[in-house]
Amino acid sequence: MPHFADGRRILVVDDERSMREFLEIMLQKDGYAVRCAASGTEALNLLREQPFDLVITDIRMKPVDGLEVLRQCKQLSPRTVVIMISAYASTETAVAAMREGAYDYLPKPFKIDEMRRVIQNALKTRGHEVPPHVRQGPLHFGCMIGESPAMKKIYELIERVSATPSNVLITGESGTGKELVAKAIHRRSPRAEKPFVAVNCAGVPEPLIESELFGYRKGAFTGAAVDRKGLVEAAQGGTLFLDEIGELSPSLQVKLLRVVQEKTIRMLGDTADIPVDVRIISATNRDLERMVIDHEFREDLYYRLNVIQLRIPPLRERREDIPLLADYFLAKFSKAFGKDIQKISSYAMDILKQYDFPGNVRELENIIERGVALESSSIILPESLTIATSRRKRHDDQEPLWPILPAQGMNLPSYLAGLEKNLLMQALERSGGSKSKAAQLLGLTLRSFRYRLFKHGLASDESDDLPERKPL
Repeated sequence: MPHFADGRRILVVDDERSMREFLEIMLQKDGYAVRCAASGTEALNLLREQPFDLVITDIRMKPVDGLEVLRQCKQLSPRTVVIMISAYASTETAVAAMREGAYDYLPKPFKIDEMRRVIQNALKTRGHEVPPHVRQGPLHFGCMIGESPAMKKIYELIERVSATPSNVLITGESGTGKELVAKAIHRRSPRAEKPFVAVNCAGVPEPLIESELFGYRKGAFTGAAVDRKGLVEAAQGGTLFLDEIGELSPSLQVKLLRVVQEKTIRMLGDTADIPVDVRIISATNRDLERMVIDHEFREDLYYRLNVIQLRIPPLRERREDIPLLADYFLAKFSKAFGKDIQKISSYAMDILKQYDFPGNVRELENIIERGVALESSSIILPESLTIATSRRKRHDDQEPLWPILPAQGMNLPSYLAGLEKNLLMQALERSGGSKSKAAQLLGLTLRSFRYRLFKHGLASDESDDLPERKPL
């Protein structure tokens, strides 16, 4: 459905008449007030005469190109949003445009719906601008970041739960940040000055976890040369966080129940009970209620641990937080790697916002870390993102996984270019930098491989033995 725009003013700049007329007709149908310019010079004259909400400009024009139109536009009207289009845009050109303040760039040919979406998002951005001195940053709650309604509800629950002595069960998918929630509860509780001890129940081998939790006396078993305090006792007065509680064996569940009910532990090799005062916060990505029904988890322990339950929403249920988290990770890894990467392009951000993130926040963090590590420019572009665009399946026959087409469509040339660039880099990494071996991994001749490196800006020249620069 078209988006009717209440007369927002748009300037279209392109030296190709058919493109100008196409965009003019499309935008006028959507309710925009449209002016057209056949050159960069004409566009600058129009910008001096009147303000525009948005400028759509081709990059390749003579004598004044689109980048110069962008620069002059930002000087004449800083709040005007600029979108770049070009049939010849390279990664370097796109980076240059973003550095100069372009909102986004779209390679020709583009889909009508794609152009409409970018225009609508760009105008929303302009409408929501506020002066820098009053601009609010992302909402931080301890180590957590997010301002979606789902996360604000979690923050409210943390504040209410923290003041109570009750045990808490945190549920949610892997990578949602359950330990961060547990730490936030501890830091806001009356126990904040006492220890916070975290135990990954799935990360300790079963023969060792009992001695890790409850400690042991000297001589309790072979190798027990001295007395050793357990992790439960180490949390005395504070909080014991039991991650992946659903992985505990039945025998350990019985011993943990004693801790919860009697507030005592017994060290291995000892006959005396030790009183303990700990608050227990548990976490799991499994369905403990189902495990109780299936007799895989003790019902009495479940209800003792599940006095208050907090469910952490997966990232796909709070997509509003993806830009905040992505920008946070961008700043974090840019600093860690000593790089000056300041921005994620809006098109790249749209890709992130459309992705379901089966690995949640942890997966987003890994994607941004890889993007920063591999990016050589100052902006993260779509081709810098290594995203599993196929749904994750588990089949014994190992059937191939195919990309999923987003509901609003996609820019196929840009996607394929990004995929090719990523595979080239993977092949080079796997071959230890050997171009001949990397070419073999991709089923290419050495000349074809070198050409593709040059095409994607991964090599400074094509080498003397390469064919003329043309699509293979």
